[in-house]
Amino acid sequence: MMLVIDVTKGMQTQSAECLVIGQIACQKMVVVLNKIDLLPEGKKQSAIEKMTKKMQKTLENTKFSGCPIVAVAAKPGGPEAPESETPLGVSELIEVLKSEAYLPSRDPSGHFLMAVDHCFSIKGQGTVMTGTILSGSVSLGDNVEIPALKVTKKVKSMQMFHTPVTYAMQGDRVGVCVTQFDPKLLERGLICTPDSLHTIHAAIISLKKIQYFRGALQTKAKFHITVGHETVMGRVMFFSPAPANINEEIQENVFDFEKDYLYQEEYLSKDSVSSEENKENDQTGEVQLPKQQWALLEFEKPVTCPKLCLVIGSKLDTDIHANTCRLAFHGVLLQGMEDKNYTETFLPKLKVYKQKHKEGQVERVMDDYSVIGRSLFKKETNIQIFVGLKVKLSTGEDGIIDGGFGQSGKFKIRIPDGLKPDTKMMLTAVSKKKSKGGKGDMTKEDENSKNDSAVPVTISLIFKRYVFDTQKKIIQS
Repeated sequence: MMLVIDVTKGMQTQSAECLVIGQIACQKMVVVLNKIDLLPEGKKQSAIEKMTKKMQKTLENTKFSGCPIVAVAAKPGGPEAPESETPLGVSELIEVLKSEAYLPSRDPSGHFLMAVDHCFSIKGQGTVMTGTILSGSVSLGDNVEIPALKVTKKVKSMQMFHTPVTYAMQGDRVGVCVTQFDPKLLERGLICTPDSLHTIHAAIISLKKIQYFRGALQTKAKFHITVGHETVMGRVMFFSPAPANINEEIQENVFDFEKDYLYQEEYLSKDSVSSEENKENDQTGEVQLPKQQWALLEFEKPVTCPKLCLVIGSKLDTDIHANTCRLAFHGVLLQGMEDKNYTETFLPKLKVYKQKHKEGQVERVMDDYSVIGRSLFKKETNIQIFVGLKVKLSTGEDGIIDGGFGQSGKFKIRIPDGLKPDTKMMLTAVSKKKSKGGKGDMTKEDENSKNDSAVPVTISLIFKRYVFDTQKKIIQS
């Protein structure tokens, strides 16, 4: 990557965003300080040194720490200057690029996939698509698919740097000429081996929050989702490993549909967890964050992309002049959903659940093995759904919901091992006091006894529900 910086302005919001994308997508970088012709002659060298130091400091905590920084003037005098003006520092830049360049290992096997960045027609020959081959290889006479146009075309001729070739492979820059189609229909996009790419309506991704993004990543929020050359709006739902699996090693680039996952209202990060926990516990302890988190992305319009491609989520509607990072998260596409009706055909396989916790109170004792509870359900709740579920009293007894009691949402709990004597005394004291507190004024003594025994016995009901379970079953471990 070359990061081009205006030497008179330094890092700007968009340069910072480019740096973030570089950290996600690139391994090596060269910084180019451009427009040095605008610096006053006497102070030129010191201004370049000052900006170089500033850039080194900026890059210190990134993967590009210590990368080369080259000062140039690509077009001295600006766009209006005569062509005779020679660029400054460009030959040095070329030397630096040559010394930094390396040959990655390249593989011609697998499906052909090419990112097209330019498309034009040549009269009498056909339409040319130029771009970079991302995977596989292509030969003269091969059929290639243009998924965006839903057409397949035959390769008539190919060129690399103005030289005709019969074969090209992963990593090559190539122009591919195919039988005529309107080049306006494909400015950018992908071409591939026929039927090798999928057009998807939703996806599961593994993801990481970008540390410079301010604010929480909320479930149900909409983001601009960039996949390859395409950016579409998408809604997100975050989830993490179930607590039982939180310490398990997670296989990279694979999604396991057999496992349970815990629904999250937002992506868990140090900020989000500490604020939530502190509200509840009023303390600042170290909270264990999951090793990996995932999101379900639901696209507003379908996208065509390869599996395991890079995904970036942003808030591109943020004011560009606000000094804030618009890039929110990045991840890897693990599983795409091609069926338009994926909510019915695919999502029920995704075992993401919500943990539910309801609390009520014991109203009174019926006998040694049963109590009446209240405030756990609304009046209109169908209590039948909850019959047979286990509950726990704050005094330690385990109970089972036996059924409704009356019309106001009260219910009966069976205590298989019986109530403890202390619990029974507590509850009897509370109910006696209720019946005693009739007409007339309360005496001082009543006031005191009220304070002593007014500790209600609470009822805890914990269960889980799978988000995509069509039957909305209630499950207890």
